[in-house]
Amino acid sequence: MRIEDYALIGDMQSAALVARDGSIDWLCLPRFDSPSCFAALLGKESNGHWWLGPAGRPVADRRRYRDETLILETEYDTPTGTVRVIDFMPPRDRNPDVVRIVEGVSGTVEMSTQIRIRFDYGRIVPWVRRSDGNLQAVGGPDSIWLHSPVPLKGGDYAHRATFHVKEGERLSFVFTWHPSHEPMPRLVSAEDHLVQTEELWAEWVGQCTYKGPWRDAVVRSLITLKALTYAPTGGIVAAPTTSLPEDLGGVRNWDYRFCWLRDATMTLDALIGSGYLDEAASWRAWLLRAIAGRPQDLQIMYGVAGERRLPEMELGWLDGYEDSRPVRIGNGAVNQLQLDVYGEVLNCLYLSRTSGLAPDDRAWSIQRELLDYVEEHWDEPDEGLWEVRGPRRHFTHSKVMCWVAMDRAIKQVENFGRTGPVERWAEVRDRIHAEICSKGYDETRNTFTQSYGSSEVDAALLLLPIVGFLPIDDPRVTGTVTAIERELLSDGFVLRYPVAEDNDVDGLPGGEGAFLACSFWLVEVMAMQGRTEEARELFDRLLTLRNDVGLLAEEYDPRYGRLVGNFPQAFSHVPLIHAARALS
Repeated sequence: MRIEDYALIGDMQSAALVARDGSIDWLCLPRFDSPSCFAALLGKESNGHWWLGPAGRPVADRRRYRDETLILETEYDTPTGTVRVIDFMPPRDRNPDVVRIVEGVSGTVEMSTQIRIRFDYGRIVPWVRRSDGNLQAVGGPDSIWLHSPVPLKGGDYAHRATFHVKEGERLSFVFTWHPSHEPMPRLVSAEDHLVQTEELWAEWVGQCTYKGPWRDAVVRSLITLKALTYAPTGGIVAAPTTSLPEDLGGVRNWDYRFCWLRDATMTLDALIGSGYLDEAASWRAWLLRAIAGRPQDLQIMYGVAGERRLPEMELGWLDGYEDSRPVRIGNGAVNQLQLDVYGEVLNCLYLSRTSGLAPDDRAWSIQRELLDYVEEHWDEPDEGLWEVRGPRRHFTHSKVMCWVAMDRAIKQVENFGRTGPVERWAEVRDRIHAEICSKGYDETRNTFTQSYGSSEVDAALLLLPIVGFLPIDDPRVTGTVTAIERELLSDGFVLRYPVAEDNDVDGLPGGEGAFLACSFWLVEVMAMQGRTEEARELFDRLLTLRNDVGLLAEEYDPRYGRLVGNFPQAFSHVPLIHAARALS
């Protein structure tokens, strides 16, 4: 299956990817960042999957989400009839469940299912036994119970069944995880949970304030972002997957199942702008817990509960998606210095206040500590927004976001009665601004550059007018946008920065696709420039890159005409929402 052949289901604590042929090829339990029990996405079926569909394993004729929910409905037309498979993960009570309901639509259809449970990213083959018509799989700390309405036959470390479903008939499969030292969990009612899940999503979507012409795309993106929140803590993961390649067959494979401060703040900005203040309050509480301590210890990312140690390692027993090796878990970028996150955090907290979130004295105290750090370290080189694994540089975008940090703090004092050394902050803010305009701008080419002294441009420079660093009609902004369109477009979509053998910025071999967020930024900037027709044309092209159920990966590779990178990606759906609002 291609990356775009997958759909997402989830319970706001974990998520599964369901392929067009009815196979669940990725599922980590009990959390987004837990070891998987299905890992065929990154290896073979022997690394774990659960297929359910008509005999012969056809690809679905149709699939969609039920109305504005995360309930997936997949339909197959066969010579003898039509069948629908309904997949969802109900809101979690104690244990996570995956529910699959087979519904006969017309005629009689021969169905098959095959399940291979593999714990620890496909490495552990569990011990499986039958109990009261259920299957229990145990391996180390993990235990799975599978309730099946049809008998499953074991063999070759898998369990299979063939059965028939008639028009009007509904058969429910329920897959439940729990710690292996605990007793068997109670069986959930599939039909009751289907109703509850639909009601939950209908109530949540009902809060959306966006009424523009792209409501379907915006709501689907909002649902996807909500699905990537970890409900117990308020943390927001960047994506539910690891090691889906940015370059097919290459080494640009990273684990995104963590909470990047940058991604989370941008996600919160999109949610707040769409009427979702509860998520902002939960995320602020998560943030204050996660970053509590010395400001110099601030990390760019944390675990879903605020964990700080996320060591990167390689899983050699997995072949990788389309032979893209290595497969990685954890993320070594956790130890990088990325100065832009300070600006992202302070900007998000400021926007939360402007949107009506109640003041929090502890939050302001922590912001003042972060500002002290920015004041002392803004002039240092860092790894920047794109988490380069080459040498540190004075990235222009990082400096701009340091300016944002100081600017938003000043606005907190001016607009919300906070206290602080405003004159000193203003002096630092102005000094940062002047240096960027001097060292990050190339007068001969009339463009800001990726880093001080660099000859390259960077798509992140599109954010300069969006964050208010310079007016949209400033000639330097106009020149920068022109340079980006001239030098970074690939088939009309925007690359992050030039990737070439003689460019050692990111320290990695191989190429990559067009980073979708960058193209949405260009749409927003075009709209700000009054280039409405061009902006709408690019936005419409970007919407066609979504898969059939409205999901986007991190990148689109024009070389292959395919989505690449982790999926679905919050960092793609967030700017989609912003671009739609800008055009509306």
